[in-house]
Amino acid sequence: MAETANTVDPELLALLVCPLSRRPLVQVGERLLCYESRKAYRIEDGIPIMLVEEATDIPESELPDPYKGKPAMTSPEPYPAE
Repeated sequence: MAETANTVDPELLALLVCPLSRRPLVQVGERLLCYESRKAYRIEDGIPIMLVEEATDIPESELPDPYKGKPAMTSPEPYPAE
């Protein structure tokens, strides 16, 4: 399968984490998503732009069910026990 210009190499993706939450990222379309921090990082010419100040917020409607209703993680600390 040919990679498009905005596809991150799977080996690189396996090493990347969200700079805010320090959690793994998933690629969805032309963005890398961190569901824990609710941040989306764009990809330009195959290069992830991993700057929190340039990330966009993931709307609640785009979150998988396990993340809905939980607060956004803004530090690498684990979620408080429920």
